[in-house]
Amino acid sequence: MADNGSPPERKPLTPAAQRALAEAEARRKAAAANATPMQKEVQGPKGPEPTRYGDWESKGIASDF
Repeated sequence: MADNGSPPERKPLTPAAQRALAEAEARRKAAAANATPMQKEVQGPKGPEPTRYGDWESKGIASDF
């Protein structure tokens, strides 16, 4: 079996799958068009978000809440 670097053959999509992909693409475009930029945080913590792991972390000490 020789690998010539081409992608493997895919079976054709059903009409329902094609509709689903088209609807998903339309939703992505609508969401991107309606997206509003995030506001800047005022007087927030400096550096990475302290709750990024599900625990509050401050100065290297993590506390679960």
